[in-house]
Amino acid sequence: MLRHYRMFAAYNRWANAQVYAAAAELSDAEFRSDRGAFFGSLHRTLNHLLVADRIWMKRFTGTGEAPTTLDAILFDELDALAAARKAEDQRITAWTDRLDEAALAANFTYVTVVQPTEITQPLAPALAHFFNHQTHHRGQCHMTLTALGKPSLQLDLLYFLRTEGREWM
Repeated sequence: MLRHYRMFAAYNRWANAQVYAAAAELSDAEFRSDRGAFFGSLHRTLNHLLVADRIWMKRFTGTGEAPTTLDAILFDELDALAAARKAEDQRITAWTDRLDEAALAANFTYVTVVQPTEITQPLAPALAHFFNHQTHHRGQCHMTLTALGKPSLQLDLLYFLRTEGREWM
């Protein structure tokens, strides 16, 4: 399982880079335009992804910043948001590289954001959710970009594995 999660960390970093490269081609109005995604705009969705990752990484590691709302705007400008995303992706990769099987099987306890309730569960399923959550909202980013008339992005895991992620095959 460790190799599986490390592959997802690498894929996550790569896919985020694709989305941010596409976002850099947008006008500021397009970047902030509400296109019906759960968080509305690409600006708000990308902020949410960073918010959620920081919340989960704080839960997983006990360190780092953890916003208190899921719709927080951490960075208003794309350049600062992109730099923070890159740093968070590096943090995720470094952390997954340090995991061992015992950590994956061990329980951890955290408090939820929406309904402050204490939850105890094994790390592995929470980590699966963590990466799945990224994929879910990147799909909304993709929808937002196509709704803006931009070219479709190739974000499939298999595409990553066949191109830049060959080491994981």
